Amino acid sequence: MFTGIGDLLTMEPDFGVSLTIQGPFAKGLEGEGDNLVLRAARALDTKGAKLTLTKNLPVASGIGGGSADAAAALRGLNQLWELNRDETALCELAAGLGSDIPACVLSASCFMEGRGEVLRAVETMPRVPMLLVNPGVAVPTKDVFAALDERSGVEMALPRGHFADTADLLRFLETTRNDLEEPARRIQPVIGEVLKAIAALPGALMTRMSGSGATCFGIFADDACCRRAAEKLKQRQPGWWVAPTCVPEAGLVHEPAGQDIGPTPEGL
Repeated sequence: MFTGIGDLLTMEPDFGVSLTIQGPFAKGLEGEGDNLVLRAARALDTKGAKLTLTKNLPVASGIGGGSADAAAALRGLNQLWELNRDETALCELAAGLGSDIPACVLSASCFMEGRGEVLRAVETMPRVPMLLVNPGVAVPTKDVFAALDERSGVEMALPRGHFADTADLLRFLETTRNDLEEPARRIQPVIGEVLKAIAALPGALMTRMSGSGATCFGIFADDACCRRAAEKLKQRQPGWWVAPTCVPEAGLVHEPAGQDIGPTPEGL
């Protein structure tokens, strides 16, 4: 699922390919000589571009920031360089760069299978107010997978991809779990504190860790609840990254309730 918060990647024609990183979480990428954005650019073509990445999302936080940045490079440079690669071709390139990147090329709610290259769109999705919380610790994905003992979703039957409302979505999510949560909590026990803190906030309907952590999310009853919860948590935990956002509706014809709290996402 993709929310209305993310990094920003800008690009303009230039001689050679260069990347400048700025923003609140730029320091987390210092010394990274082969950033995924640069790898995506080189995989797409050998033309030149000046790229600027504003890093708004925590690094190594389990919300696909780096993958979405690489996908944005593929989509944006495809237009800038007038390559006319279609979505299928971009997804094939993306699969060679990282397991999460094909889904980020689509930047829409979907089911992922295989190692991420098999995608099926979610046809209807309610608007989902969501609170993202990161305690300020990095959890390297490779370390979490190395500590993974059990996989529960290998033979799971996927639903039809039609979620009529939030209750329908929650009923499905209650039958699932994030297998990476337990090993991630062993590496960074503070993840358990984050989950407990979100669950205790008024209006929280479900709490879970995102990806390989350490970011966790809470699904809330409405936008107002989500905003109030964010303010409460920021006061209690000023050192945590706390971001109210939403997953936009897809394929629904009714007007969503509540107020708008963010733009339509490019991917997260």
